[in-house]
Amino acid sequence: MSSPDATEDLLRDNAPQVLGALVRRYGHFDAAEDAVQEALLAAAQQWPGDGVPDNPRGWLIRVASRRLTDQLRSEEARRRREETAAALTPCDDLHAPPLDASRVASEDDTLLLLFLCCHPALSRPSQIALTLRAVGGLTTAEIARAFLVPETTMGQRISRAKKTVKDAGGRFRPPEPTDLPHRMSAVLQVLYLIYNEGHTATSGTSLHRAELSAEAIRLTRTVHRLLPKDGEVTGLLALMLLTDARRAARTGPGGELVPLTEQDRRRWNHDAIDEGVALVSQALTTTALGPYQLQAAIAAVHDEAPTAEDTDWPQILALYDLLARLAPGPVVELNRVVAVAMVHGPRAGLDRLAELESEGTLSGTHRMEAVRAHLLERAGDVEGARAAYQAAASATLSVPERRYLQLRTAGLGPDAGTRPDA
Repeated sequence: MSSPDATEDLLRDNAPQVLGALVRRYGHFDAAEDAVQEALLAAAQQWPGDGVPDNPRGWLIRVASRRLTDQLRSEEARRRREETAAALTPCDDLHAPPLDASRVASEDDTLLLLFLCCHPALSRPSQIALTLRAVGGLTTAEIARAFLVPETTMGQRISRAKKTVKDAGGRFRPPEPTDLPHRMSAVLQVLYLIYNEGHTATSGTSLHRAELSAEAIRLTRTVHRLLPKDGEVTGLLALMLLTDARRAARTGPGGELVPLTEQDRRRWNHDAIDEGVALVSQALTTTALGPYQLQAAIAAVHDEAPTAEDTDWPQILALYDLLARLAPGPVVELNRVVAVAMVHGPRAGLDRLAELESEGTLSGTHRMEAVRAHLLERAGDVEGARAAYQAAASATLSVPERRYLQLRTAGLGPDAGTRPDA
């Protein structure tokens, strides 16, 4: 006998690898996905009563392969589809191992699925949606709810993404060596974007979407398990763990946002912090320096400070200086502004903010206005801070962030101090 929860976890872990095995052998992404879903449904119905088979992944692949074979045989254009499947299948993979072999699908298939879902012909939203569907195992309805769009809209987006990959000649094989850095960069960015949307939702009534951040961590762990010596994969996993460690303390009893300086650090997940610090320390000392490693190092400095007052801001600024040279961008520069202000004073931060604003990329966004408000408040410009807080509150679509900014506006006084956000 197997408990329903244990069965669900097992199916979730095996689903990407089963799909990978079918797509590798047959092509037909859509049909393979349908066959895998039928196999998963059969397992969910049978395993709790009959017990989990000795080789659950092999069982799933055998069942899914039979469903897929039956479907292909029943279609009128069988010959044409077989030719398409052959064209999509690498020559070395035409002789697949027996479906009942003990290792019929390796976790490498999960990574290949990630590469396929992050095909350069797809937009970032489509890459994210397809990754969550094919690799994460989320339903179309779950993905639609996560991104606040109708299920039909998300279904159309995923269908278009699959067609785009097919039309672009997407093949289920590792990228060419010359293409690997770009494709890996896309994979990591998609995982990063999924995590960020879970960590701080861009809209809606909740600050977090824990299921998204948890899924991003799970998928990144999978990639790290496959590529343990890749410094940026290690850095991204460390960054997620170090940031997610603060999640329980980022909201109050009513779901209100609690800024970093006011969080109860006893509620932080110190096991996750220890793991994240160990990962980034290992990456920084054994691999080439990368942006995710630097961001993880910054998160580690925050997490290792016993109190907000003990934060080593000069070290954080030095890390942001490195990050700005290695991976310049407006978000990096905006975060660096806060570090400049904490080390050199609010006026220095405001001067750098004015330079950044002149570049126009983040002008008028709620993040820039929130930083401006904090710095003006710290500098003693109450009226300027109030206007900036109001502008930031008007610009954000996140209800918890808007409420926090409105509370900061209402609470301004002649002795008000700075409270950098989490």
